[in-house]
Amino acid sequence: MVKNSAINSYRQAASSEAMYATPFRLVQMLMTGALDGMANARGSIIRKEHEARNNEIKWVISVIDALRGALDFEQGGEIANNLDMLYDYMIRRLFTANVEQDVDALDEVISLLKEIKTAWDAMPEAIQNSPNIKETVKKF
Repeated sequence: MVKNSAINSYRQAASSEAMYATPFRLVQMLMTGALDGMANARGSIIRKEHEARNNEIKWVISVIDALRGALDFEQGGEIANNLDMLYDYMIRRLFTANVEQDVDALDEVISLLKEIKTAWDAMPEAIQNSPNIKETVKKF
């Protein structure tokens, strides 16, 4: 119970921050939240907490699906297409992790999302504040 309360408090604080976050920061927050959710799901698999695992993975899938849905194929070209395929793969692996309680599948998605987040975090400030980023994130 305490753990769920702490998770809910974290998510409420993140939700409050999201109201004032820049579009760039909002994507960072989504990725961080998804990584946190996968870490929670991983622990739930190990502890055999089936309902918690299921809830966390479903939530992470919705976050990744939102990131996928915000891709701008016109502006993003090949990068957007590659991300679309990668997000699709990640969602399929998350389904596998959930159904089969497969920590390895979850770890694979964690690794992939960390790579994407590292690239996102390294984006130069001029691009972070560009109108293209702002327009893309408005899709959320």
